[in-house]
Amino acid sequence: MLLTAALQMFENFKIKSYRGTYEVKFETISDSLVKQVSNKSFLLIDSNVNNHYPIFKEHFSSDKTFVIEANEKNKSLEYCQNILKELIERGIKKNHKIVAVGGGIVQDISGFIASILYRGIEWQFFPTTLLSQADSCIGSKTSINFGGAKNLLGTFYPPSEIYCCVEFLNTLKQDDIKSGIGEILHYYVIDGTSSIHNLMESYDDIMNDCGKINSHIYESLQIKKEMIERDEFDQVERRIFNYGHTFGHAIEIMSDYEISHGRAVTLGMDMANYISASFGFISWGLYDKIHKLIKKNIPSYNMSSDEINVYFDILSKDKKNIDDSITCILLNNIGNAEVKVINDKSSIKNLVTKYFEKSIQSQKTTQSNKL
Repeated sequence: MLLTAALQMFENFKIKSYRGTYEVKFETISDSLVKQVSNKSFLLIDSNVNNHYPIFKEHFSSDKTFVIEANEKNKSLEYCQNILKELIERGIKKNHKIVAVGGGIVQDISGFIASILYRGIEWQFFPTTLLSQADSCIGSKTSINFGGAKNLLGTFYPPSEIYCCVEFLNTLKQDDIKSGIGEILHYYVIDGTSSIHNLMESYDDIMNDCGKINSHIYESLQIKKEMIERDEFDQVERRIFNYGHTFGHAIEIMSDYEISHGRAVTLGMDMANYISASFGFISWGLYDKIHKLIKKNIPSYNMSSDEINVYFDILSKDKKNIDDSITCILLNNIGNAEVKVINDKSSIKNLVTKYFEKSIQSQKTTQSNKL
């Protein structure tokens, strides 16, 4: 009853897309819901979700089920090719659909496959992580990794329906919650909403009770909805949503994905803000203010001088770059982010080096104070 009441706080909403309108529905996981989507469907489901929620096994036969180990290494052409081969051999047709159940990785794999199979078949999505519920489930993007670079290949291909069942969050690890918070934080800073204060004041409580983040899921999606309906194909305004991602994606790769996406984005936000302050786009006072707000979600990560060179090489391969420059999203103020093309790559490299030197010194000082 409590969950049903919580869901009633949120209205289902529709998003306009080049493929027509698709809907986000706030639901509870039920036999009727899963049975409804299972007709003429093939299931692509995260292995952990498959173990925790046997309801999907009850309504999808084994020959129409693909259990996916959701890791970044499986977001590849080779992995997608293997699933495509199996789908075709098992009889999937143009009028069938894919039902994806999982987080962002399952979403990317499923959406990418659906977009290219028979030039496009229907797919539906049950986002099961905080990050996918508060961010990636809407917006049409599908992405896979290629050549050591994150999300280099992809399409714009939204699901026909999204079923947001918040009870999935109850079985998440704390790091998964922190990862989702990272994406919510990046929307809040871009939008300038005061909700960022409520989110971070409730941070420790959310770690103990995921139900306390429900309103932030809804607000995050509303911020994103407004933008993607104006710029679905990421050509102009929507590009500012890459705030924190340019630097964060490279952190993910450097850590061999030990640092989760949303936490890497939080670190990437702090790096972007540091560079913004260094260039004079924001004051150091504002940098410190935002740093203190998001600090709890920033992972501890250091780089040696040799690692900086590797990091910068990865940064240079980011898909947003043009010509021989670095394209990143920097702040002019809270609620005012802007795409900046930096032609002087050495200046970015020097600032990244200084950022990590500062971080190491700060950690030493903290440890010394504890002693």
